Amino acid sequence: MGKHTGWVTCGILTYVTILLLIAGFNIYNKSHPLYEEYCWSTSVFNLKFGFLADNLSLPVAFVMSLVCAACAAYSVHYMEHRIEHLYGKGRNGMHALYYSIYLLFAVGLIGVSLSTDLIELYLFIELALIPSYIIIDLYGYIDRHRIAMMYFIWNHVGAALFLIGAVLAIIGSGGKTGIDALSAISATPLSFWVCFLILVGWLIKIATFGFHVWLPYAHGEHPTSIAAIIATIVGLGNYVIVRLLVETLNATFRIFAYPLMILALITMVYGALLTISQDDIKRLYACSTISQTSYSLLGIGSLTAMGISGGIFYFLSHIIGKCILFSVAGILIVQTGIRDMRKMGGLARKMPITATLCILGSMILSAIPPLSGFQAEWIMFTGIFRQSNLAVAVIGIFATFLTVIYTFWPIMRIFFGPLPKHLRNVKEAPYSMTLPLLILAFVSFILGVHPELIMHFLSSIA
Repeated sequence: MGKHTGWVTCGILTYVTILLLIAGFNIYNKSHPLYEEYCWSTSVFNLKFGFLADNLSLPVAFVMSLVCAACAAYSVHYMEHRIEHLYGKGRNGMHALYYSIYLLFAVGLIGVSLSTDLIELYLFIELALIPSYIIIDLYGYIDRHRIAMMYFIWNHVGAALFLIGAVLAIIGSGGKTGIDALSAISATPLSFWVCFLILVGWLIKIATFGFHVWLPYAHGEHPTSIAAIIATIVGLGNYVIVRLLVETLNATFRIFAYPLMILALITMVYGALLTISQDDIKRLYACSTISQTSYSLLGIGSLTAMGISGGIFYFLSHIIGKCILFSVAGILIVQTGIRDMRKMGGLARKMPITATLCILGSMILSAIPPLSGFQAEWIMFTGIFRQSNLAVAVIGIFATFLTVIYTFWPIMRIFFGPLPKHLRNVKEAPYSMTLPLLILAFVSFILGVHPELIMHFLSSIA
């Protein structure tokens, strides 16, 4: 089937997304979670595969599945161009390999969001790492083999620290492997080290300041068709921190809350300044992920109901916006063959739909109404101001102004001004690349106009 395998993959993931949407309607109307449990092993530990769709996990799973489905459709044309460039025409097997591995992203991401067991959660985390490594190594850009290994090592170290913390919790709780094992050690000295190890492990995967060095390389050189999914894996740590530490080890997590907010502020400002200095379109959006993901950390660290729910809302909004912007970068690379913004200009007259998508994605990240980023940021900063630390809140607001600069300045450089001679024959991207992104922008618009659709879920958890 060659590249048409992508439509099969997109159909499968669309079906999964519809199922999650139906589950969401059931939870929304009946106000009780959905739970499934399967026996895994009874030889040493009583291990069970548990899947919980509740007010916190269901919105996360749904948005991640939606992004995976959109990127599958986007991949059809993009990967045809990429595989032909790397391996030549007629390599249908490379398409089949890509899409079979691609499906593991959805399994891993949805598995992480619905897991109820610590060991199960670790396995799904590592499962999402496997396709990332293989796809970067086989289909990436400059020095892809070294960067794939760099990505694998950094993320595997983060997962290993999480596993050590999880095993300590299991031992301290008398052999319980469920997430409730963390609650069992809540009032013990061991809870500090469990919380510390889990938090540091995920801060590595989130790429906060000090742990960020791998992200510009990995995000800048992987295939753009999976860029949004890699950004989702980075931001997923915000959900896991709330699920494991805020819900079950709240008293211990409070020790780390204020330092976490300070680290988030440093990362937000540093990531923004790093982004502004970029001329490579992919590197620019890669570096912006460092800054954007830490917005959610700032809200979670406030430990207020509005801050936590707004932080998760912002994480989900950021996934949508970053998917659009990374995909726009991929469209520019495919249609022009250029990554350097200094060699672009005036493309709005040649690629009006792509220019519109870039503006919409930038509006989401810059929190401009009526898109979802504004509502998410408004709710999150309401919680941060209620935390009664005015300095932290004001610095956080300042970082949002930097976001406007590094998202809209590239638009002016790429799509407006004089059109260079070497770009006069550029054409608009096919609808298979632009239509999925327009659907994501429409979802962001709906959540921006009716934020209660998602806050009905998140506020009750917070």
